Amino acid sequence: MTVFLAMPAPAQGDAFPTRPVRIVPFGTSGGVIDGIARIYADKLRERWKQPVIVEARPGASGTIAADFVARSPADGHTILFTLSLTHINNAFLQKSLPYDPFRDFEPLSQLATGGPILIAPADAPFNTLQELVAHAKSRPAGVSFGTWGTGSSAHLFGELLGRLSGAKFVHVPYKGEAAAHLDMFGRALDIAWANPGTARGHLRSGKVKAIGLTGSRRLEVVPGVALFGEQGFAGFDLDSWAGTFAPAKTPKAVVDEIARAFRDTTQMPEIRTRWVDLGFAPLGNTPEEFTRNHRADFPKWGEIIKAAGVTPE
Repeated sequence: MTVFLAMPAPAQGDAFPTRPVRIVPFGTSGGVIDGIARIYADKLRERWKQPVIVEARPGASGTIAADFVARSPADGHTILFTLSLTHINNAFLQKSLPYDPFRDFEPLSQLATGGPILIAPADAPFNTLQELVAHAKSRPAGVSFGTWGTGSSAHLFGELLGRLSGAKFVHVPYKGEAAAHLDMFGRALDIAWANPGTARGHLRSGKVKAIGLTGSRRLEVVPGVALFGEQGFAGFDLDSWAGTFAPAKTPKAVVDEIARAFRDTTQMPEIRTRWVDLGFAPLGNTPEEFTRNHRADFPKWGEIIKAAGVTPE
């Protein structure tokens, strides 16, 4: 007589991954997020013993990449590696999104947080935010500020500074921060915003000085730069972030495994150093923590966008 022994079924996520994993980064191939996504991919390839491919789908401030992942099979083999624009800013700045930032995704891990820094030429006649505002008020044309695009956190914070201070700040958008910085060096712009990682090089060269840092905490890459809040300007303490998402309805066991892998990888010295160099504070939290942070930040950024007077396009 044949005897069949009842064996426990394997957990749903035990076999993950069963084939190559695709990471879809924010931005273009060769961009900042694409670059660090490739470092993660190398580490995850070793962990999972499967190919991990980084496949950029650029365009529309990350909307194309996010929509592609939202429509992918909910099995964890396609992962979005993005910035907060796709899941916060775009919802307020685009008239319609092809995806829902909450309903269509499973948060995996918030990898790092940060905020843009306001810089000025080294010989500018102001050193603090208070002095900058006074300077702007003394000029009929106000002060021009450069950013890497309409709707970016730098743009929003620049508009908010003008609204709250009563001074005139004129936004000049560029396709990248480097172009804005070149115009500032050439005196075509008064001030500009920068990624803290980029600003570090300019500060070391002596070409610029830092006026203030946004976000909720000082950053290791520019440790001596005071936050806006520390200078008496409230409302600038919201962080931008980099994070990962899977399509909605991905099994919880798979979500937990991917999130654990990204958290572990984020704590590696090589990865932490890379985030710091890019101007972020490494984090690496759980899906539950990421979900809470996302839901808490969403309406706050909405208020800033409304206060800044930026309308959907």
